[in-house]
Amino acid sequence: MPQNNGKTDIFGLLTGNTDANSEKKKNRAALLAPTGVKDVFQEGKISINSYTCVGVQCKECIKVCPTNALYWGGGGKVAIIDDLCVYCGACVLNCQVDDCIQLERTRNDGQIEKFSKSKEVLLFQKKANTNKRVQRVRSVVLKPQDYYIQYPKAKQK
Repeated sequence: MPQNNGKTDIFGLLTGNTDANSEKKKNRAALLAPTGVKDVFQEGKISINSYTCVGVQCKECIKVCPTNALYWGGGGKVAIIDDLCVYCGACVLNCQVDDCIQLERTRNDGQIEKFSKSKEVLLFQKKANTNKRVQRVRSVVLKPQDYYIQYPKAKQK
């Protein structure tokens, strides 16, 4: 708990104390450094429905996790290390059971994505990649008014 001269800083607790957040980010960066995986999403949540999970039989989510955030927990269930998870969606994409792994993540632009099926992961990736391509094309192709300034004879035809 954040403390100030032996007293609890209630305001800091209510506002999400930035010192605690920066400390958490530093710890997360230290944990992810050996894996070589880039932390793309600001924050997220992941959960596994233990009633629908057939992890004992398939183990796909554990195999594909780039940071080893998924592991065998007590009682033969798949468990999660939240500090290692980068919310990439590889586990959801490879899970053979729909709605088994629920993932919610926040992009840098503030957009929140929620999905629990392989199809949803692919649709979100397609949308993000399409937006990137459109932005690249817009940065390269001249706008009509700029085109006419650069090529004044084209406007007369």
